Amino acid sequence: MKPPIGSQLGFFVTPPHKCGYLPDREAVTIFVDPRRRPNVATYTVLSQHGFRRSGDHVYRPQCPQCSACIPARIPVEDFSPNRAQRRTLRTNLDVSLVPKAPLYHEEHFKLYSRYVNARHSGGSMENPDRDSYLEFLTSVWADSAFYEFRQGDRLLAVSVVDHLQDGLSAVYTFYDPDEQARSLGRLAILKQIELARALQLQWLYLGYWIEDCRKMRYKREYVPLEILRGNHWQRLETPDDAPAPLPGQT
Repeated sequence: MKPPIGSQLGFFVTPPHKCGYLPDREAVTIFVDPRRRPNVATYTVLSQHGFRRSGDHVYRPQCPQCSACIPARIPVEDFSPNRAQRRTLRTNLDVSLVPKAPLYHEEHFKLYSRYVNARHSGGSMENPDRDSYLEFLTSVWADSAFYEFRQGDRLLAVSVVDHLQDGLSAVYTFYDPDEQARSLGRLAILKQIELARALQLQWLYLGYWIEDCRKMRYKREYVPLEILRGNHWQRLETPDDAPAPLPGQT
């Protein structure tokens, strides 16, 4: 792969390792050299080339025999919510959005712990501690914010969002696992779309659409959606426009 800004950043490629999304497959990941921290401008370009942030690390899947992880973004000006999404917005009219600094908040951590123990039971994220929480969600160089979703004084969800030059990057959202009727994960994306539009940004970067992973295929409900295939973004106009595998890859 030709690095998008290779003169400024170095890259490392990992040996094959167990895939975190599709357990029957092996993965290979390319990382930006952690000794060369990006700024917002270079992080924006990396996002345009399908990279994501986890803590201070910026990475992208680079699996030679698999193309399942497909970068996806929403063109926010062209997005209109469908019936289910409008219902989610109506259900949550009593919820307010409150920006917070990307720091440790005990209330956030307690909600995060409840969420990962309910949603990722038995996995590597279960029973987190303060250090692993901060290492995963915060960064010393990114322009980030923690957006609280509150019903009065009650914390329902937190979205970790990075501000880029051309859009927002939805890093991670965690929410009250007992509030399934509110569809808080969907609400978080809809509110981030509204926020990007208010800031006059073009895109909401969603990370990877993985059709064979139940927890990652939800992104197809947001249309129009753009996906990165090769070095080109292509638009999908309906939820049924699932992308075919690249030639020679499964």
